[in-house]
Amino acid sequence: MVFEDEAGQSLTPPRARTWGRIGQTPVVRVRGRGSGRVSMAGMTCYKPGERARLIYAIREYRGRKDEPKGFGWRDFRDLIVRARSQLGGPIVLVWDNVRLHLTRGMREFIDANAEWLTVFQLPVYAPDLNPTEGIWSLVKRDIGNLAAADLSQITRAVKRQLKRIQYRPTLVDGCLAETGLIMDD
Repeated sequence: MVFEDEAGQSLTPPRARTWGRIGQTPVVRVRGRGSGRVSMAGMTCYKPGERARLIYAIREYRGRKDEPKGFGWRDFRDLIVRARSQLGGPIVLVWDNVRLHLTRGMREFIDANAEWLTVFQLPVYAPDLNPTEGIWSLVKRDIGNLAAADLSQITRAVKRQLKRIQYRPTLVDGCLAETGLIMDD
């Protein structure tokens, strides 16, 4: 079973806790214009009796003209095809209701590949049922205190964290356990 999701992260890091002397607010200066974005699309993959897998793609957006801001339906299609190639078999895909998942091109792709691709939609707003949300939480937790000098530094930190998660299947398993969903044989 494969759970798919996309997340975007702006150049400004998410809020994180820190400490400072009483009465003095710590301030971290960040260089850069503040434009730019790192988008992540990923799939948590589970098969009874095998290790959990994480398959992902990353895209940088630097604010240039004619540069896509995030992932399009063709990028999701390519990620699904890559997952099928890596997993070596049919896929049962469970995903949320992101607008790109519901486009005509994506529906046509799903219908054309019904022999190996089965898709189930999660309810309209149910991030607590999507284990990939746990992956994004782990990534953002790692970069929460990162004072990046530029967008490429954020991209490197995100790739490093995703690679670390990818090689620790127990973390991916933990994201499924957190949802309360159970894999049946």
